[in-house]
Amino acid sequence: MTSVTISESAARRIGEILKSEPEGAMLRVSVEGGGCSGFQYKFDIERAKSEDDLVLTRENAVVLIDPVSVNYMAGSQIDFVDDLIGQSFKINNPQATASCGCGTSFSI
Repeated sequence: MTSVTISESAARRIGEILKSEPEGAMLRVSVEGGGCSGFQYKFDIERAKSEDDLVLTRENAVVLIDPVSVNYMAGSQIDFVDDLIGQSFKINNPQATASCGCGTSFSI
């Protein structure tokens, strides 16, 4: 299975966010049912990781992904975009067959 990666811009932004959180904070990215396309990404700050979490690190960024979400995100890149419509995290997921206009939900 191809792993999930973090872009340089996402690592920089995650690092900035985690700096303002208590010591040991990590970003959890998960996939949940819902959204206008069937699945949606969820982002949370956590201080504890589960034994079976995938742990990604790049620079000061630490990202946790649970095993079920990893299956939906295999081969994906977590990116951070800053464009005319604002700043946001974007998951570039090669498995997604459709996504909504806002980019926060997808289907496989």
